Amino acid sequence: MSQEVLILTGMSGAGRSTVAHALEDLGWYVVDNLPPTLLADLIKQGIESEIKSLAVVVDVRGGKFFDELASSLTELKKSGANFRVAFLDASDQALVQRFESTRRPHPLQGKGRIVDGIAAEREKLQDLLAQSDVVIDTSNLNVHQLEKRTAEIFAQGMAQSLRINVLSFGYKYGIPVDADLVLDCRFIPNPHWIPELRPLTGLDD
Repeated sequence: MSQEVLILTGMSGAGRSTVAHALEDLGWYVVDNLPPTLLADLIKQGIESEIKSLAVVVDVRGGKFFDELASSLTELKKSGANFRVAFLDASDQALVQRFESTRRPHPLQGKGRIVDGIAAEREKLQDLLAQSDVVIDTSNLNVHQLEKRTAEIFAQGMAQSLRINVLSFGYKYGIPVDADLVLDCRFIPNPHWIPELRPLTGLDD
């Protein structure tokens, strides 16, 4: 079976979670924060389970596990595994703003500043960035634009369709909580009160 494998990595705060969720919506099987040493086993199990599109999120949250990524990728290449590396990047200013807005510390800042953590991460990831197959700069992308960009790159060959559910409801029961667009048709004469239409259903012309 032909299997597509994507290693998703990059700077903390650059949008890995958004891309991971977008990939799941596209039908990918996504594994988050996997120790790199388990990549080969996961790919093998994915083939046995007939998973056609497998994405693995690997980043500095893994600590010492992440340091094993380079050797793991080398072993994958030697084994002939077909995979791509996607790297999410953003400017320092954009990353600082995102961390400040969420009030979460950078994984590598320790007792220092956010910019210190970003600098340490850039140094740690520079070799991985150089060998990445796809690099996405998310500095000027919002969540929706990043989801669209993800679909443009990784949905090739996948059937995409617009999903629409049309639901009729009674206002006395309340508006459906998952409705995106509500059309109020109460101004239209109710067929039930028109004698010649009362015995007919919505299947009649």
